[in-house]
Amino acid sequence: MLTIHDQPLPYVAKLPERPASHVTLVVIHCTELPDLATAREYGERVLYETGTGNSGHYYIDRDGSVYRYVPGTRVAHHVRGYNPQSIGIELVNRGRYPTWFDSRHQTMTEPYTAAQITALRALLAQLRTEYPNLHEIAGHEDLDTARVPASNDPGREVPRKLDPGPLFPWPEVLVGSGLRRIYADH
Repeated sequence: MLTIHDQPLPYVAKLPERPASHVTLVVIHCTELPDLATAREYGERVLYETGTGNSGHYYIDRDGSVYRYVPGTRVAHHVRGYNPQSIGIELVNRGRYPTWFDSRHQTMTEPYTAAQITALRALLAQLRTEYPNLHEIAGHEDLDTARVPASNDPGREVPRKLDPGPLFPWPEVLVGSGLRRIYADH
């Protein structure tokens, strides 16, 4: 059985509730931050009038430890346009940190650890038993395809979201998962 460390965000009770039957999609993210502690700091930031902020539901650290910041029966803010029906899973990974939008630094070079992928596969299997209508999976980059001006050259555009990125092992994660990968234009 997968061990999940419950560490609810301070504003969890302010997030909208939903029945488990509403969850149809898992969205895979990477934190694009140096470590889990920094990701927690970002998740705790209040950004909205509702007293809530941006966060995934689950976080998987480099050693494969799994943390739940938001229960799956609450709507978390993790992907534009898909929050009501999705669960967000964040894998700790530097991504493009700290130059997210610099056009000269758009290559993600940190591989995901074997422990992270093993934990992710176990978490996905568990979620499939807890959420009967969960049949789809996507990367954040698959659903949020917006582009923004580059921080180093506003005349150039870069992807707003690029996670989980080219080093994420989709074939390994999808095999036997029972989940179908979707894209924004599905």
